[in-house]
Amino acid sequence: MTPRTPIRRTALALLLVAAPLAAQQPDAALIAKAKAIHDRVIKLDTHVDFDPGNMSDTPPNYVTGLRRQVDIPKMKAGYNGIFFSVYVGQNDDFTPEGFKRAYDTDIAKFEAVHKLTEKMAPDKIEIARTAADVRRIVKAGKLVALMGVENGYGIGNDITNVKKFADYGARYLSLAHNGHSQLSDSNTGEATNDWKWNGVSPFGRQVVAEANKYGILLDISHPSKAANLWVMANSKAPVIASHSSVRALCPTASRDLDDEQLLALKKNGGVMHTTAFASYVNCTPAPSTERTAALEALGREFNMPAASVGRGGGGGGAGGRGAVAAVRSAACSIGDPAEEPAAAAGGRGAGPGGAGGAAAGGRGGRGNPIDALLDDATRTRFQTKLDELNVKYPVPAAARRANVQDFVTHIDYAVRLIGIDHVGISSDFDGGGGIDGFNCAPESINVTTELVKRGYTEEQIGKLWSGNLLRVMEKAEQVAKQLQGAKP
Repeated sequence: MTPRTPIRRTALALLLVAAPLAAQQPDAALIAKAKAIHDRVIKLDTHVDFDPGNMSDTPPNYVTGLRRQVDIPKMKAGYNGIFFSVYVGQNDDFTPEGFKRAYDTDIAKFEAVHKLTEKMAPDKIEIARTAADVRRIVKAGKLVALMGVENGYGIGNDITNVKKFADYGARYLSLAHNGHSQLSDSNTGEATNDWKWNGVSPFGRQVVAEANKYGILLDISHPSKAANLWVMANSKAPVIASHSSVRALCPTASRDLDDEQLLALKKNGGVMHTTAFASYVNCTPAPSTERTAALEALGREFNMPAASVGRGGGGGGAGGRGAVAAVRSAACSIGDPAEEPAAAAGGRGAGPGGAGGAAAGGRGGRGNPIDALLDDATRTRFQTKLDELNVKYPVPAAARRANVQDFVTHIDYAVRLIGIDHVGISSDFDGGGGIDGFNCAPESINVTTELVKRGYTEEQIGKLWSGNLLRVMEKAEQVAKQLQGAKP
C-alpha cells in the first residue's frame, strides 16, 4: 500500500473501523506471491519473551523444540530472527539489595542467550550486535539473536551498568515496565493518575544519554506518555516501540501509542512495531472503578506495585485476563515435544495455546512478578484474596479475539498517519502475545499474505518486517560512534 497523506484522526479511525474485511480466503496466486515475498524479506520480531530454564542441556529445550510460540524449530519455519526480551518485573524495592536482585535476573537472561548461541546451537543461531551483523548472519543461513532490555530496573543507580548491558549485546532498553522504575514513570500510572517522576527521572535522563553513547535504542512501549515524549524529544538517536499498537483503535490500552506519540515518533525518525497482543489490538473493556480501587488496595496491603496486582483487563497483570486462547494450529505445533518440561521458577514462557489465554487472575504463564515478590505462604494468602476480589468485582469480559485482519488494520492506520518508514511488526510471543492466524512464529506468513492482499509492495513489506528497524539500528550505531569519539 502506498503511504498516503495523513487525514483527520477521527475520520481515519472511522474509515478503518468501517472498512469491510475481506471475507474470502486468499486465492492460490496471491498465496504464492505472498510466500515468495515472505521468503525473500528478512523477518525480525522485535519482542519475544523466553524462559532461561528452557536453555537447558537436556531435551526438550529451546533447540529441540517446546510447546511455546517461539523456539529454534518454529523460528526456522517463520522468522529470520528475534529480539529476546531480557525482562525483569518491577517492584517498589529501590534498595541496593532490590536493584541487585533485578540486575542478577537480567544477567542470567543475557547469559542464557549466550549459552544458546555459543554452546547449544552455534551452527543454528548467532548473536547480532549491529545491523550489518543481522544481514551477514541471515546470508549465512543462520537465525539471528538480538537482545532488548524490558525494564531498566536492573540498571539500579549505577550508570556503568548501561555499558555492561551493551557489552552483553543489549540493543534496546525500556526505562520502565508495569510499574514506575527509578528511571521513569510507567504507562500503568494512567489508571489512577499516580506518577512518581512526571516523566523521566533525573537519573533516567543520564541513562538515555548513556544508551545513546553505546548504541542502545530507547524502547517506548511501556513508559508513560510524558516519559515517551521527553525521550523522543531528547534522544540523539531514533527510538523504537518494540511492542505497541495504535491507541486510536484500542482506547483502553495505555501501552498503545496515541496519535500525538506516533507523530512525535515520526519526527524522531523512529519505528513503532505493531504488536500481535490480542487485547492491545481488540480492547477488553475497561474495568469498573470499584475493581480498580480494590486491586489498588490489595497491592497496598501486600506492599506490591499495583501493576503487579493487575489493572483488570487484557492480561496486563494478575487481575487481568487475556482474550480467549486460540486452538493450537499444526504450524504452531512444529517442534513440540511429546511432554513439556516443568517451567523454571520465574520464567515467562506462555503455555500451550499461548496468547494470553490465562484464567481470571492469571497471566498465561508469563512468570508473574508476584512469584519474585512474595514467599509461598504470603502468595497463597494473596491468591485467596485475589480470587475473592475477582468474584466480587469480575474481570471484564474479553473482547472478540483479534485476528490478522485486525492486526493489519493497526498497521494500515499507522502507515497512513506517519508513513511506511516508521512502522514495524512484533508479537510479544511467549509473553501474552498472539492473535488468531498469528499465534506463533510459523504463522508469520499469514501477516505477509494479508499485507499483499491489501496492496503492500515487496519493498514496503520488507520495511515492515525489518528494513525500518535496521535503518534505525544503523543510525544509533552512527550516533554512538560520534558520541564515543567526542571530547569530554
